[in-house]
Amino acid sequence: MTLDLITIGRASVDLYGAQVGGRLEDMGSFRKYIGGSPCNIAAGTARLGLKSALISRVGDEHMGRFIREQLRREGVNVEGLVTDPERLSALVLLGIRDRDRFPLIFYRENCADMALCVDDIDPSFVARARCVTATGTHLSHPRTEAAVLKALHAARNNGARTALDIDYRPNLWGLAGHDAGESRYIDSPAVTAKLQASLPLFDLIVGTEEEFHIAGGSTDTIAALRGVRERTRAVLVCKRGPMGAVAFCGAIPDDLDSGISGPGFDVEVFNVLGAGDGFMSGLLAGWLGGEDWQAALTWANACGALAVSRHGCTPAYPSREELRYFLKTGVRTPALRTDMALEQLHWSTNRAGDWPEMRVFAFDHRSQLEDIAAAEGADPARLGAFKCLCLAAAQRVADGQAGYGILCDSRLGQQALFQAEGSGLWIGRPVERPGARPLALEPELGPDFGALSQWPRDQVVKVLCFYHPDDDETMKVQQEDVLLRLFAAARRNDLEFLLELIPSRVAPITEDTTAAIIQRIYDLGIYPDWWKLEPMTSDRAWRNVCAAVMRNDSHSRGIVVLGLKADTPALAASFAIAARHDLVKGFAVGRTIFADAAREWLAGRMDDAGAIADMAGKYRALCDIWDEARATARR
Repeated sequence: MTLDLITIGRASVDLYGAQVGGRLEDMGSFRKYIGGSPCNIAAGTARLGLKSALISRVGDEHMGRFIREQLRREGVNVEGLVTDPERLSALVLLGIRDRDRFPLIFYRENCADMALCVDDIDPSFVARARCVTATGTHLSHPRTEAAVLKALHAARNNGARTALDIDYRPNLWGLAGHDAGESRYIDSPAVTAKLQASLPLFDLIVGTEEEFHIAGGSTDTIAALRGVRERTRAVLVCKRGPMGAVAFCGAIPDDLDSGISGPGFDVEVFNVLGAGDGFMSGLLAGWLGGEDWQAALTWANACGALAVSRHGCTPAYPSREELRYFLKTGVRTPALRTDMALEQLHWSTNRAGDWPEMRVFAFDHRSQLEDIAAAEGADPARLGAFKCLCLAAAQRVADGQAGYGILCDSRLGQQALFQAEGSGLWIGRPVERPGARPLALEPELGPDFGALSQWPRDQVVKVLCFYHPDDDETMKVQQEDVLLRLFAAARRNDLEFLLELIPSRVAPITEDTTAAIIQRIYDLGIYPDWWKLEPMTSDRAWRNVCAAVMRNDSHSRGIVVLGLKADTPALAASFAIAARHDLVKGFAVGRTIFADAAREWLAGRMDDAGAIADMAGKYRALCDIWDEARATARR
């Protein structure tokens, strides 16, 4: 596969203080992201549609695996990411103190990415790329410098472009102490000489004014740029903070304003850390995409503006569609993270994973299983073990394939949830009290839904609401208030949200009822990632529903059809209608699959193997029915 871009250098884990405005010493919790300029740029350009790759090293441990897996989720090629069996992955602790102070500590003593060597550079891999981008830190050590130079020479020999982000960190050149990670400039003739030796190898060189000071050997920016120009014909792009950036393709004029510039964006500065990598991502996307320098700088400034407005580095960078939207709408509020339309687009276009088909075994039932246990005279404490059998049945059918999932609660099914993590299954987890109307949530969630902060990030918040357009105003207000607060809590904790609606249990419905409810939910400002809906009996009803979703959220994950304890023929009939609509991704069915096995197993008339086999057989049969319905619809 041809690559647009290979970045080379640092790959680390960023632990960002979750509290804003305090000292790093006082941070009580941290958010975990990938970090390091080349790693950030690879992810940032991938979000903008480039085929990007990273050459670096990570440790053979949990953080190294996190970096590798997260890069894959971002769409970055990791063929050049070497696992180092002897060294730990680099780590950075960061905080947001105020608009001017962003303390950080680099844990990079003998770290994995600084062990990168010439043997890690495969010329045939480099030959696949249209551009190789390096950052300054890996020119600071003879071993990593040799690796970078090998990659650059290989790229140039193949006619590829090369770029340098100076990315000067005095701390990483051994010029500042551990507590000076925030330092951006210390004069050093040795660093200047080292940088200048490699400047002729680049077609594009990017840096702040201070970074050009170190590269050019002068604290006068014009003089420094001219010092760099004496050694390279590269396009020089100088970042000027709130004044945007300026590009110089030839001789350096007497003032910075005489260069090529793109419009800047007047936004609130919330977090400058990683903003330069966001800028570089936009610049590279424009440059490699054939845009002129004014347009490329505009893209870069926009990506930088979005980055300084949000928490974290890579998580703040925009998707291609988000960038287009922002360039069209401009700044509607200086604090971009409070622009709800922009934030919704950021969320929906940067979610990890793809689920074009959804075959979900729903065993999140609580009261129904407790009723079965009571009817059979069984100890309800056994229900947790039964849910583990349900999981085993789901895993048997899925067999490691994509497109399968479970719904499982934590009150009875906590052990099953533990076992399901990392299995590749889509996992939804209910929060409502069974049968509650008005909507009420399980006490374990806490009055402020604080327990969501303890959930694994890949679990989906699922809530069932018995809602009908004819509800009285008091009922509507009560239920909508819970949904609003729950949706906000899910987003705050980076959890996807599934809303299940069953209006038919409240009052009679028409072909327009569910679509009207969906519109009301969007009007409230709630954007479910997933919808779980009862079967529609006509194409028109499904068309109404799908139109309501797409009208409000063209990036919706989609809809799954629930079963309502229907028998197999009834489910087959409902699948046949639903499968005609692409937004319907599949089903989430429970009692049709587990009810018989639950009764027999709880009564002692069926052993574990028999229960698993019975449920797996019924689940597989439903999967086959859905797949055939979808195939028939597409034919």
